[in-house]
Amino acid sequence: MAARPRVVAALAAQLRDLDTADEAFAEAAAHCLALAEPPRDVAAWLFVAGKRRALDAIRKARAEERKAQELAEVTDMADILTLPDPIPDERLRLLFICCHPALGPEVRAALALKVICGLPVGRIAQLFVVSEPTMFQRITRAKAKVREAGIAFELPPRRDWPERLGAVLLALELAFTAAYADAGGELSAALEEDLGAEVERLALLVAELLPEEPEALGLAALVMLARSRAAARLDADGAMVPLSQQDVRRWNHARIEGARELMERAAALGRSGPYQVMAAIQLTHARRAFDGATDWRAVLRLYDVLLALRPGPMVALPRALALAQVEGAEAGLAALAALPAERLALARPWHAARADLLARAGRCGEAAEALDAALALGPPRAERLWLEKRRAALG
Repeated sequence: MAARPRVVAALAAQLRDLDTADEAFAEAAAHCLALAEPPRDVAAWLFVAGKRRALDAIRKARAEERKAQELAEVTDMADILTLPDPIPDERLRLLFICCHPALGPEVRAALALKVICGLPVGRIAQLFVVSEPTMFQRITRAKAKVREAGIAFELPPRRDWPERLGAVLLALELAFTAAYADAGGELSAALEEDLGAEVERLALLVAELLPEEPEALGLAALVMLARSRAAARLDADGAMVPLSQQDVRRWNHARIEGARELMERAAALGRSGPYQVMAAIQLTHARRAFDGATDWRAVLRLYDVLLALRPGPMVALPRALALAQVEGAEAGLAALAALPAERLALARPWHAARADLLARAGRCGEAAEALDAALALGPPRAERLWLEKRRAALG
């Protein structure tokens, strides 16, 4: 439901508890769907109905009677949603609130993905390459820490925003990673919104609010560059089309140019970071629309820089693919062999990358096994069709 982020943000600000806000919204939404006619202002109705249900639960429990009495004084959603605020967006405001420095950066990002974006726990687990039960425990503990530590549900002063910015950008990056992997739009359909478009909007809003933060500009550029290829990402059968095989005539040149301008603004600030490097990698790929070829040596150099800034297997993985373009499939396979296979067992990109390089090296049986492993992880439809086509081609 499109009103969810706005209403959950308002309920969380009132109830001071993420779980209670989530549950109150869910109950109110179920009631709303059962109405013969939808209310004129759905968001306001959901807020008032959700708050009433939460108050009823509090009164029944009698554990927070004083809190219930205080909350009962608030009757109008406008009191919550029209207060003067330096962040003019409910979802982004709650994102900054969830990214409290008392929580670890990855935990903050996971909590934000669940609360603000509404991503299923299983999808969040895939983004962090952990099991679903592990991620469920992390999010549950994070919510409990927010509650027990009495973390305020108000925005910090603007001077304190930078200490939360890293987690905010990570949450937006991971949300877009989920949206980008969902080339066929299944996730967006389940969430009843275009998640990629929403992340782009939020990333641009962060860049607008913090124009002196080069990494905010870098993330906005990164998202714009990835979104510039949206029209070329599916073939006639609905299968995902890899970047190297996409028709560049279908890329959005206006988005590419907008991203380039953001990157120039970031570079002028003189402080480089991983999001600017990731954007530079994507801009190098985008040049194929103008030059007709990809400068893989430049891509490899940029991945070397990124690996120094953000060491880890999920950066080393695409670097190995870039290395294979420069030095051959065997060099890429050697780089992949150095990565922690057990940790990457739940990562579809790991199996797909191995399959690609094994096939190029003539080791088709092993490539087929790698594709089978990727398919066993339940990819979205567009990715599944692409993997199945590759699997069929191997025989």
